[in-house]
Amino acid sequence: MDATRREITKIAREVSKFTVQTMKEEGIGTAEFDFIHLIRHHPGITQAEVREQLKIDKGAAARRTASLEAKGYLIRKPNPADGRSRLLYATEKAEQLKNSKALIESVFYEWLLSELSDKERQEFCRILDQLYLRSKKESRAGFGQVTERIRKGEEQRDEN
Repeated sequence: MDATRREITKIAREVSKFTVQTMKEEGIGTAEFDFIHLIRHHPGITQAEVREQLKIDKGAAARRTASLEAKGYLIRKPNPADGRSRLLYATEKAEQLKNSKALIESVFYEWLLSELSDKERQEFCRILDQLYLRSKKESRAGFGQVTERIRKGEEQRDEN
């Protein structure tokens, strides 16, 4: 049984709702932010590679690229290896958007912790950091331990 009742996920969902609501006021939706995020982490990626990574169709990718270029969040440059395709790069405005999202999330988390005492906040953050480092380690290892737990759980359900 999950002792956390998935409350970490539920908190993350609430901060995400707030972040999306705030970013929409700036004219950026979730799908556009995902698009920008991918390009920021893979400068010079082609639109075809973006489509493949985000699992979106050609029309959606073209519309999103054009929209984000018009809004000043990305630029297209000729691809020297292939004259037909263009390479996508995030602009400074896109970098500021990343900082804006981080700021929005930080404000929410500061608000969330504001009613805890200093001691409670420090202990919570210590444990949260410990859990984060453990999850990151498992992620880097390919999620083997967690996958094994899922497999064993399925086997137990099949036996019942």
